[in-house]
Amino acid sequence: MNYRHSYHAGNFADVLKHAVFALVLQHLKGKDTPFRVIDTHAGAGRYALTSPQAAKTGEWQGGIARLLGPHAKPLPSDVARHLQPYLDAVRADNANGTLGIYPGSPAIALRLMRAQDTLIANELHPKERARLAQAIGGDRRVKVMGLDAWIALKALLPPKERRAVILIDPPFEARDDLDSMATGLAQALHRFATGVYIAWYPIKDLTPISRFHAAVAALSTPTSKPLRIELMLQRPVEPDRLNGCGLVVVNPSYMLEEALAAVLPELTRRFAAAEGGEGFRLDRLDSSPRKAIKYKR
Repeated sequence: MNYRHSYHAGNFADVLKHAVFALVLQHLKGKDTPFRVIDTHAGAGRYALTSPQAAKTGEWQGGIARLLGPHAKPLPSDVARHLQPYLDAVRADNANGTLGIYPGSPAIALRLMRAQDTLIANELHPKERARLAQAIGGDRRVKVMGLDAWIALKALLPPKERRAVILIDPPFEARDDLDSMATGLAQALHRFATGVYIAWYPIKDLTPISRFHAAVAALSTPTSKPLRIELMLQRPVEPDRLNGCGLVVVNPSYMLEEALAAVLPELTRRFAAAEGGEGFRLDRLDSSPRKAIKYKR
């Protein structure tokens, strides 16, 4: 595995993914009963934005810096309200007010979890796992593991709490990662049907993404249809570049969709519009015939 997230930490894709993740966590906290967070591809936990890797790409300048950087404009009040838990988690790692650290999903989860909640942070890569353990392993609510992610997705379900959010964020180095993710989601739902699953994907070649959407749509039920969330930096005409990114959320709350309806137009203005981009998409996936949903600006 050659992928290192330190080159991409804090970019537009991280902002979208972690904003959605934080909204789901906030909703789960609406009940007093404990829940479990399972992060199948946890990474290193925290990333230095001053590192040579981050400096080489500068991707965070087009991401989190457009929300919290010194030149970032204030957010509209409704957007600020929805993004506050996520942004507060980022601020907590940058106490001096200057962006120097970007927290990965395990660190964000710990900031938002309660004393009774637990986190399983799974990372296969030994060096990344060592950094992860150093970053968050001292917290008694955390268990750091080193399983293959697709094995972990089956082995760790169902959780004893019977309430959980499962974040699936592969490196997408293998050509079949999207197919593996679709299969993993189907198997996980068979073991734990009521979990909230968040699956992130890059938008490059549209053919495997269409196949992935169809597979996820087949997982819909009469009472719950997966939520599709996409943000495009540019038109998806170049299959070898990151044109945008998306997430599907299985078993989403209606509150998540309402919050994202307010948040996505602003993220589009900050990220996609600045690149001459295509816009965003927010809709439900099901297996019935449907017309193509255009991106909104």
